[in-house]
Amino acid sequence: MRPDQEKPPRLVFLLMEAERRLGRWISRRGSSRGISAAAAGVLFYVAGNPAATTGQVAEALHGSAAGTSGLLARMESAGLIQRTLDPEDRRSIRISLAPAGEDAMKDVRTAVSDLNGLVTDGFSAQELETVARWLAHVSKSVG
Repeated sequence: MRPDQEKPPRLVFLLMEAERRLGRWISRRGSSRGISAAAAGVLFYVAGNPAATTGQVAEALHGSAAGTSGLLARMESAGLIQRTLDPEDRRSIRISLAPAGEDAMKDVRTAVSDLNGLVTDGFSAQELETVARWLAHVSKSVG
């Protein structure tokens, strides 16, 4: 870098810091129902993919099988999800939203809508498209 050039922003640090703060915000917002950011991710995924397997949930969350299993057990104990054996393959467990999980989804959707409003406020549609394109690029670049 030439001396007359500006120092580039610390994008990796900023991205990781933003991710931590977003997770904490979601967890604080869901704390009255015992919903962490990871649990909110499970609720969103299962709401859109009814009867997903535990493996599919783990893959969608980019989590380990053991970590996801523990999370699902806590969510089941809280009455948010139901785990049932797959009748066609008894080695697989299917995940569905329990009635309390369906109710919680209303709160989670509202929270995410509020959060989207907070993080997009003051940015143009063109700026947000650039950010979205950059985030997709980061995901593809680092696999």
